[in-house]
Amino acid sequence: AAAGEQECREYLERHRIPELLHRLAALLLYHRPDSPREFLIQALERVKAGKRAEEEYPYLMDEANLAAMFELLDVVGQGHITAAQYREALKTLGLSTEALQLGDDVNITLDVFKEEV
Repeated sequence: AAAGEQECREYLERHRIPELLHRLAALLLYHRPDSPREFLIQALERVKAGKRAEEEYPYLMDEANLAAMFELLDVVGQGHITAAQYREALKTLGLSTEALQLGDDVNITLDVFKEEV
């Protein structure tokens, strides 16, 4: 059973299913559409239509979505967010924060946020 379990895990990882599901869940929670299933179907259609390479997913959020997310994080409208807020946003979107080399005193502007995400 353990070999079968490992094989299943490798299959999911090879096809990047956990990342895709995490991103879809983040989008769903961000947009909170009235018709979640229809929304997910449309998001998957965008993935299918926009697939640029075998293992690469297209962006599921456009600039307007990213700007709105940034505004939610920048509650007082300072024009920047903290490194901790940035890390949390990346996690919410299902993106890795492992390669992030940011000190806690670094501020992230909207332009940097959009570019990096």
